[in-house]
Amino acid sequence: MDRPFIFINSAMSADGKLSTKERKQVKISGKLDFERVDELRAQADAIMVGIGTVLADDPSLTVKSPERKNARKAAGKSENPVRIIVDSAARTPLDADIFKKGEGLRIIAVSNSAPAEKIKSLEEKALIIKTGDLKVDLKELAAKLKQIDIDTLMVEGGATLNWGMLSAGLVDEVYTFVGNLIIGGKTAPTFTDGEGFTEAELLELELLSAEKIEEGMLLKWKVKGKKNEIIS
Repeated sequence: MDRPFIFINSAMSADGKLSTKERKQVKISGKLDFERVDELRAQADAIMVGIGTVLADDPSLTVKSPERKNARKAAGKSENPVRIIVDSAARTPLDADIFKKGEGLRIIAVSNSAPAEKIKSLEEKALIIKTGDLKVDLKELAAKLKQIDIDTLMVEGGATLNWGMLSAGLVDEVYTFVGNLIIGGKTAPTFTDGEGFTEAELLELELLSAEKIEEGMLLKWKVKGKKNEIIS
């Protein structure tokens, strides 16, 4: 495979929302799920989010557990995975938490149309990968990540990046924690936004497991591919 193994991990409400209509993050899962996510981060070579998630939530994307950090270091790795922002227009704030917290490589993926002065500022804090004309070419980005020894890539959203990765056929597995609350709102981000598939393009999944965790449900899916392309 000329790209990493790629999985999306996400927590969503029972009605499929990632956050409220104001894009305010709400607590969907509990302590056990946070531990599961921390373990996933610790095992991954890299974590990727979209610029919308950075502007709305300002995540650090670090491994939280000291034991997991130490285990990574003992294995000859940085205490955190490579942290990647997909940011076509180079809008990442220079004071973002991703730059302030934790050690390790940061990558900002920008398009060729991103303003040169913004790229120059970000180059002081991160490795810049340029790909695509107006938007980051996700397939080309995935191939470039593989070339720098990123074999396992964890995608943590948001809705636009999830759509981009899935619609480009770049996702192997999807893990969704479905919490016990309803958020609602036609403008609230869902698990995948973007353009959406037509009936002929629908993406088919295979359920790998379903597990009750605290007051919610963890569903693990394998992405099979577009429904009309699957040979039964």
